[in-house]
Amino acid sequence: MKIKTDEITSVIKKEIEQFSQQLEISEVGQVVEIGDGIARVYGLSKAMSGELVEFDSEGGVVTGQIMNLETDMVGVAIFGNATRVREGDTVRSTGRLLEVPAGPELLGRVVDALGNPIDGGPAIKATASMKVDIVAPGIKERQPVTEPLQFGVKAVDSMIPVGRGQRELVIGDRKTGKTAVCIDAIINQKKYWGTPDAVVCVYVAVGQKDSTVANVVDTLKKNGAMEYTIVVDAGAGTSAPMQYIAPYSGCAMGEWFMWQGKDGKTPKHVLCVYDDLSKQAVAYRELSLLLRRPPGREAYPGDVFYLHSRLLERSTKLSKENGGGSLTALPIIETQEGDVSAYIPTNVISITDGQIYLQPELFAAGIRPAINVGISVSRVGGNAQIKAMKEVAGSLRLDLAAFRELEAFAQLGTELDVSSQRQLDRGARMVQLLKQGQYTPYDVFDQCVSIFAASKGLMDDVPVDQVNNFEKDLLENFRGPNKPLRDQLVEKKSFKGLEPTFIEAIKSFKQSWRAPTTK
Repeated sequence: MKIKTDEITSVIKKEIEQFSQQLEISEVGQVVEIGDGIARVYGLSKAMSGELVEFDSEGGVVTGQIMNLETDMVGVAIFGNATRVREGDTVRSTGRLLEVPAGPELLGRVVDALGNPIDGGPAIKATASMKVDIVAPGIKERQPVTEPLQFGVKAVDSMIPVGRGQRELVIGDRKTGKTAVCIDAIINQKKYWGTPDAVVCVYVAVGQKDSTVANVVDTLKKNGAMEYTIVVDAGAGTSAPMQYIAPYSGCAMGEWFMWQGKDGKTPKHVLCVYDDLSKQAVAYRELSLLLRRPPGREAYPGDVFYLHSRLLERSTKLSKENGGGSLTALPIIETQEGDVSAYIPTNVISITDGQIYLQPELFAAGIRPAINVGISVSRVGGNAQIKAMKEVAGSLRLDLAAFRELEAFAQLGTELDVSSQRQLDRGARMVQLLKQGQYTPYDVFDQCVSIFAASKGLMDDVPVDQVNNFEKDLLENFRGPNKPLRDQLVEKKSFKGLEPTFIEAIKSFKQSWRAPTTK
């Protein structure tokens, strides 16, 4: 029997093809040293920076990310339970970068920095995934910030307006209400949910106590805000690598929504709150020192600026060609004794488009939110305001500035002339008007009516302690008997041509108004 060689060759080729399809080739290394969530691995000669690796430990597979590339070893930050990894364990390279689940399935859930649910709910079957660390969209893919993102906080929306796609820093000492301002902004988005202006919110907690995060989640649930919010929690008890990666994970989850602008159905506007980035910087410092990177100023590594800039640069208003979505960032920074010139605060101030500065002295004096409008600024300014707010807010800032100067002068006990006394009285009422209860966001047109009444001097003869009661009753009046006039303002979005009518309506209401009597 004669065997044909080409037949044998074709059979062998088929067998080899089938065999190579079943075979998975991966580079393998070995753990040389392990401690404090950092492993040093020998043998991964073709490893890439930022690549995911898998540890074959006793309790199952543990993932990590390559942070350092050395001549004969790599430094790996371990995500998950680092205590399961032992010296001598096998490490496999994956050739992939770190990804997290994304999509509408995450709304209403509390997840860890890797997207695993930690709220006791069912497993998340996400339809999409996003790379955690990406290059921010370039100038060509963006457009200027013009749409307002309403906080519902009078002091912010009138004098420090934030636009969709902006990066606005919230800075201040501990216990001055930084988180409260951001939670108010999240709660205020409820009125837009289900509309084309809907905003998905991502709250990232870094290094916070579990009880603090639980209170935030509870507040969001009580106010019906959890249905459009994702909470990413890397608490104080989690490892430094998890705290370092959490803000990027939250940003990636938000970015998925931002890029959905073209379908017209999924919300395309996102608000990300990073609470707080000073704790992320501390976690990154710990990570860097354990990886034996050289320390710089205040023992932070040399690339700590890049740590925050590459995160905050991902906030943008996309061009119309890209669907017109937006990602607004509210990074929070905690200062020590009001020192805004420290390393991390100055870094983040230089990256962001303005800051909301909360002052302990104002908080202690009962002016809450304790926003110092003199130091606070928004570099987008009037571009992120509706016309009606722009018309009334200009005089508000000037009135407050004049009031601050006169207040300091009046403390000397100097006799004031009539116009100075009038300015002082009006300023005191303005300060009172800007006070606001926690978790009670105001509609933007209600804010416009309140500030209009005060700036036109229609509250000058209302007792200071009754300003908030007067405002409350005035706004109720514009939702009742004077609703047609308010509807005109909502339609025109401007006071032009309506000013005399509004002044008359407020004057006639004031004549019939009586301050509530206290027993």
